[in-house]
Amino acid sequence: MTPLVVTAVLLAAVTHASWNALAHRVPDKLVGFALISGGGMLLGLATVPFTAFPAAGAWPYLIASAVIHIAYYVLLMTSFRLGDFGQAYPLARGTAPLVVTLLAALFAHEVPDRWAAAGIAVSCAGLTGVAVWGLRGHRPNWAAIGAALATGLTIAAYTVVDGLGVRASGSSLGYIAWLMAVQGMVIPAYALHRWRRETVAVLRPFAAVGLLGAVLSVAAYALVLWAQTRAELAPIAALRESSIIVGAAIGAVFFKERFGAPRVVAAALLVVGIGLMLRTG
Repeated sequence: MTPLVVTAVLLAAVTHASWNALAHRVPDKLVGFALISGGGMLLGLATVPFTAFPAAGAWPYLIASAVIHIAYYVLLMTSFRLGDFGQAYPLARGTAPLVVTLLAALFAHEVPDRWAAAGIAVSCAGLTGVAVWGLRGHRPNWAAIGAALATGLTIAAYTVVDGLGVRASGSSLGYIAWLMAVQGMVIPAYALHRWRRETVAVLRPFAAVGLLGAVLSVAAYALVLWAQTRAELAPIAALRESSIIVGAAIGAVFFKERFGAPRVVAAALLVVGIGLMLRTG
């Protein structure tokens, strides 16, 4: 984990939390995700002619990732519809790093050294604190919690699949371009089937927000995929989920949700975890 990789992943965390907040801001979640997913597809298609075609060995991963991402979008839409942003987002993101650590050890043969393992553990403690604080004072909405936790499992799955796929592709930019182009077709196609002639009228009021979300979404994941070609998957997953802190801050400022002292402590733990992951030896 070099400083450049850390900077790229932290920037990805900020852009990721931002596009999720934009998606949550759109009242009809299908509208928001149709615009974000469709915008990502257009960006991918526009980039494809200028990138290297992914190697043959990357395509099974790319197709599997596209399927997992579709499930991720559906579950994320559901969790945003059922729960508050400050609850759904931390739960969804906070469940992923430990699962990624296990899957990366199993499928990528990446076992963290003592410093990386300590950093992952401390960071996950902070992330879990944010998620638990988001539930404080609320009657548990088990449907929303279940959707958010299921979303976290899909995040862990596509993180490992894409980590292996982008390494096999020979071009991180080519991989992300084709991934966006392939996965971005499904939700807009479903929206078009549902709304038919009313599609333009339904999407127009939120077009600017949705397309900005698309740009942020593609940028966030492109940075993560690039980082996955230069460092192990588990530390990147833990570091990327610092977006939870950003998401909590966005929820407090823009959605009037509580932040609280425990989230400050959680942020401090995350900083300590990052420091440990940067150590070697």
